[in-house]
Amino acid sequence: MGRLRIQSSIKAIEEEPEDCETTSSNKTAIACMVNSEVSAVLAVMRRNVRWGGRYVSGDDQLEHSLIQSLKTLRKQIFSWQHQWQTISPALYLQPFLDVIRSDETGAPITGVALSSVFKILTLDFLDHNTVNVENAMHSVVDAVTSCRFEVTDPASEEVVLMKILQVLLACMRSKASVMLSNQHVCTIVNTCFRVVHQAGSKSELLQQTARHTMHELVRCIFSHLPEVDDMQQSIVRRGSSTKNKVVDLDNEYSFNKSENGTGTSEYDSQPLSGTFTSSASTGLLNSVIDEGMVMNDNGKDNVPNDLHLMTEPYGVPCMVEIFHFLCSLLNVVEHIGMGPRANTTSFDEDVPLFALCLINSAIELGGPAIHSHPRLLSLVQDELFQNLMIFGLSMSPVILSTVCSIVLNLYQHLHTELKLQLEAFLSCVVLRLAQSRYGASYQQQEVAMEALVDFCRQKSFMVEMYANLDCDITCTNVFEELANLLSKSAFPVNSPLSAMNILALDGLIAVIQGMAERISNGCRSQQNPINLEDHAPFWMVECDSYSDPDHWVPFVRRRKHIKRRLMIGADHFNRDPKKGLEFLQGTYLLPEKLDPQSVACFFRFTAGLDKNLVGDFLGNHDEFCIQVLHEFAGTFDFEDMNLDIALRLFLETFRLPGESQKIARVLEAFSERYYEQSPQILANKDAALLLSYSLIMLNTDQHNVQVKKKMTEEDFIRNNRNINGGNDLPREYLSELYHSICNNEIRTTPEQSAGFAEMNPSRWIDLMHKSKKTSPYIVCDSRAYLDHDMFATMSGPTIAAISVVFDHAEHEDVYKTCIDGFLAVAKISACHHLEDVLDDLVVSLCKFTTLLNPSLVEEPVLAFGDDAKARMATVTVFTIANEYGDFIRTGWRNILDCILRLHKLGLLPARVTSDAADDSEAPSDTGHGKSLPNSLSSAHLQSIGTPRRSSGLMGRFSQLLSLDTEEPRSQPTEQQLAAHQRTLQTIQKCRIDSIFTESKFLLADSLLQLARALIWAAGRSQKGSSSPEDEDTAVFCLELLIAITLNNRDRIRLLWQGVYEHIASIVHSTVMPCALIEKAIFGLLRICLRLLPYKENLADELLRSLQLVLKLDARVADAYCEQITQEVSRLVKANATHIRSQMGWRTITLLLSITARHPEASEAGFDALVFIMSDGAHLSPANYVLCIDAARNFAESRVGPADRPARAVDLMAGSVASLACWSKDTREALAETEAVKLSQDIGDMWLRLVQGLRKVSLDQREVRNHALLSLQMCLKGDHEIYLPNSVWLQCFDMVIFTMLDDLIELASQKDYRNMEETLVLALKLLAKVFHQLLHELSQLTTFCKLWLGVLNRMEKCMKVKVRGKKSEKLQELVPELLKNTLTIMKSKGVLVKRSALGGDSLWELTWLHVNNIVPSLQSEVFPDNDSENVQPDPVFSETNPNE
Repeated sequence: MGRLRIQSSIKAIEEEPEDCETTSSNKTAIACMVNSEVSAVLAVMRRNVRWGGRYVSGDDQLEHSLIQSLKTLRKQIFSWQHQWQTISPALYLQPFLDVIRSDETGAPITGVALSSVFKILTLDFLDHNTVNVENAMHSVVDAVTSCRFEVTDPASEEVVLMKILQVLLACMRSKASVMLSNQHVCTIVNTCFRVVHQAGSKSELLQQTARHTMHELVRCIFSHLPEVDDMQQSIVRRGSSTKNKVVDLDNEYSFNKSENGTGTSEYDSQPLSGTFTSSASTGLLNSVIDEGMVMNDNGKDNVPNDLHLMTEPYGVPCMVEIFHFLCSLLNVVEHIGMGPRANTTSFDEDVPLFALCLINSAIELGGPAIHSHPRLLSLVQDELFQNLMIFGLSMSPVILSTVCSIVLNLYQHLHTELKLQLEAFLSCVVLRLAQSRYGASYQQQEVAMEALVDFCRQKSFMVEMYANLDCDITCTNVFEELANLLSKSAFPVNSPLSAMNILALDGLIAVIQGMAERISNGCRSQQNPINLEDHAPFWMVECDSYSDPDHWVPFVRRRKHIKRRLMIGADHFNRDPKKGLEFLQGTYLLPEKLDPQSVACFFRFTAGLDKNLVGDFLGNHDEFCIQVLHEFAGTFDFEDMNLDIALRLFLETFRLPGESQKIARVLEAFSERYYEQSPQILANKDAALLLSYSLIMLNTDQHNVQVKKKMTEEDFIRNNRNINGGNDLPREYLSELYHSICNNEIRTTPEQSAGFAEMNPSRWIDLMHKSKKTSPYIVCDSRAYLDHDMFATMSGPTIAAISVVFDHAEHEDVYKTCIDGFLAVAKISACHHLEDVLDDLVVSLCKFTTLLNPSLVEEPVLAFGDDAKARMATVTVFTIANEYGDFIRTGWRNILDCILRLHKLGLLPARVTSDAADDSEAPSDTGHGKSLPNSLSSAHLQSIGTPRRSSGLMGRFSQLLSLDTEEPRSQPTEQQLAAHQRTLQTIQKCRIDSIFTESKFLLADSLLQLARALIWAAGRSQKGSSSPEDEDTAVFCLELLIAITLNNRDRIRLLWQGVYEHIASIVHSTVMPCALIEKAIFGLLRICLRLLPYKENLADELLRSLQLVLKLDARVADAYCEQITQEVSRLVKANATHIRSQMGWRTITLLLSITARHPEASEAGFDALVFIMSDGAHLSPANYVLCIDAARNFAESRVGPADRPARAVDLMAGSVASLACWSKDTREALAETEAVKLSQDIGDMWLRLVQGLRKVSLDQREVRNHALLSLQMCLKGDHEIYLPNSVWLQCFDMVIFTMLDDLIELASQKDYRNMEETLVLALKLLAKVFHQLLHELSQLTTFCKLWLGVLNRMEKCMKVKVRGKKSEKLQELVPELLKNTLTIMKSKGVLVKRSALGGDSLWELTWLHVNNIVPSLQSEVFPDNDSENVQPDPVFSETNPNE
């Protein structure tokens, strides 16, 4: 049971196919070897006088039996015909073993015999298939472990001891070792340890050899533990109690017995007899042998079963024995009366260190398999770990280091079984020793810190500590404490950087990098908030599955949330208990109506409570408080626990009140709970109460300095007579209690939860009780389930610690370590969307770039090149900006400050301010299909901008090499050139341009913050002094802002408001031409040019922004008018089809109109207008009136070519075709109502057109005649525009009559050239239009008024004087036109004499005016004025429905 598996690969020799010759040869060779060993032993024996002669026995002379058996073996070995595996090894081993056992042989003879046995054991033929190999191996072990020899000199004795070790180790390494029993393996180890024990007074060689052999034996034995059959039931027959000890063996195989199987004493020593204990040893080691290895006898009934296990082939039982033995070596501290505080370097560290090294080897090799064997696991959990806690506080750095190594190995192999033990070790050892405030030496601190860093390098250690301990309300926050310790320890305090600081930094970065690595395995950044919506007992929360992350991840996060709320509640409780409980009720951690159990569990499981307040509450006489007290006592587990230990644990959780009544209530509740769980000795709970009182009194008596006469043991026993139900308690029991209290005070005023408590026996017992009930250990895989919460806790101190170390560091390897940490922090922050953390990191890093510091050096570029720390920090900052820019917010300002500094130094590549479309896109001219060159080329900007320093990497380099300065400069040195080269390489690594060219991939929030940072930086420069550098900075920021705006055209709405307001502020604050206003204006135009094709829904806002150009100061506008116009022209040509709103066109035409009076800009402006209006290509109802007004402005302008006014008039006149087209389309496509509405709009547009031409017809220049001809063309009726009569009436009143009136007035007042011809054209226009519309207009009621207006203008023309005299042409033309008009009116029946009813007003008024102009016309037109032919006047008889 629990034995080693025999390897199936080992086969019997006779099964292997071999030819006869080979077999014969092997047999002969082995026989020769054995024969030579026999010869060697005989040769040594013959050198001794005792063995050289013959012994006399009676009358016969016989050889000694030892020599005889050797000679007999020599005779037989060559006669054996069988395979050596088929021959019992006892036949050829026994003669040698007899020599070893004999006490008559000297050390040389015994040594040779041992060497012979060693050689035979190492032969390959001796394995588990060999006949009787089991008995042979047992015989070898028995003989060697009971070896006797005469000591002739110390050297020969040491040789024999070393050979004994050699043979024992060979037994364990032999293939046949699987046949050894558990007893024999234990005996081998025991014998080896006795040699180690004796070697203390012998040579260093023997000491080291013995220790090495012991080490190898343990490694050899425990390396087979993973191969042992998993049959646990036969190993743990005594039950599962962790207090069971390992079995007691019979005298032959016991570690602690001194007798061998022959019945003669192994240690019967004479002066010259060689035994293992013939030499004296130190007192301490004697105590180890005499006390440390004693094993408890658990009863005779168990011995037969145990012996049966121990005689089986070796396996778990012997390993349990050996492991327990090794642990018992550590108990020597207790046996010689030393506590942990006395464990100083004056104590011989040899034995515990030796034991610890052996234990470490056993765990290294058998660690994973210990989990499968409860007895071994129990030893590790309890006895071993308790000793590790003690030796962990050793003053010896060597012991402490070994202890930490063991715990690390245990964590690797058994962490799932050691949850609370690991918590205790980390809290009570590592965290205590790693901090100087607990009195640890520097060596202890360093070893503890090294151990902590080793733990941190285990990828899942910190996250498992967080999940299992920090998120458990009954455990301490180990992760938080460790992280804080590492952060604090990394800080150099008023001193240079020390090895301890670097060590702590390594641990901190190991934790961070572990998190960063887990991100790539699956980042769960979605952290749902935890809300406790109703009350549930927080101490009873369970997880459905501790192995399924879908279950345990939300479970531990919820439990951590509860723990945090409990800590806050504890803080409230400490200030005001009532408000504290109310707070917990408000957060659903306590029920709305308080119950005793909930409050008791709050007191029991919440750390940080004021123990004085808890004690007062529990001791209160209020009924509810008494119920809480009993529930509180019910939370303790006192099973199988001594009364004093139980009382210590109980009173550690609160301060025992001082009033006797309160004490009585508290002890009564305790006694009731204790008797309920541990009634073994006590008769009833009253006995428990009385004895508890007695212990409190004894504790006060023994440890109160004011008590002079102390209670004796007899007094204590006498005071407790007859309390156990009328009987006495066992004297030994009371004596044990008495000494426990005397030696270790019960603290009735426990320390508040500050710092880390020291582990004591009672706390350890409590820990072992808790370990049976604690929740299962959660194993965390390589995914980032809890890293968000963990990192949020430690990020601030971590960044600060790494920053301080980086600041103080002087070596590049430390720089590199810090940079790795910074990048890991950035990666984690980005993954878990911790923007504030990333901003803090960026702020911290930017300080190290030295770019934000005022330049105090002559050549900052060279200084930067010589500063490795600054260069590494700079690359890191921009690496973070490029890779994790999505999650940078306020940090953009600091990054931008670094960029601006590099810009001032001329170190930025020129492509930084470019946008992605510069190289990949070029909007095409939609009108003509030709691509347009970029309007804001770098050459163009340089030509119109203020001179700028040479920028770019090579520009700065050329400055370094230039000699064109006022004072001649020396050539740069090689060091300067190298520094400059390093600077250039650093900037190239930064990829600064990618931040802006790749900004289209930034998340919206980050992009917005980047834009705001640019605006902030530019505005800061504007507000400061107006130095060229500040202006250059503002220009550069604006360039970057424009670049990211263009790169993010799909998200222009996000950026537009800020960009517009910034440009507007520049426009409003600038009164003189400068590079900044230039960049603002042309940047705005460039944005519009590039974005209009893609953002039609934003077109109005973009075009409205161009109104800023109209608000430019006159000096600024004049300076850039031509270039602005060119840009607007390009904008129109590229995007005319995308401008659809009237508001947009108003802005465009307004800009073009302004250029009409600017000599340089008018050509480009008119060119854009021609593009819009030619052939009506881009005319629309939205822009028609605006374009007409703009064209009129150009027609009236006196700048530009002489033919431009006429061309402008032609554009106006030509636009009537568009009106005709729209009118036709309207009638065909739209419904009646819509058609009427649009017809009215077309009429208004036509009216605006002819009004524009009317205004041009008043021009001083001869373009007025051209305008009149164009007006006449527009007034013709052949353009198919449907115009209602009302529009024509408006046309006569507002256009024709007004025009004639103005012309007549001009003719009489101004001496314009060809004014006479103009009047002629105007009169003809009047007559033609009147004739054309006579039929329609004559139907109107207002026709008479209209006709009188015509006559009135003709009369004025007859009277007008041009250049001081009447015009002959007009004198001729007016009568002719009037006659023609009257004739037409007569022919159409408009002008006829009618009946006198109502008066013939039209007829009379006509001739009244005509007679004033040409009196003879009436007789010419109406020669026969027959009064009989009188017709009714239609004007008065009916009304035209079209009026």
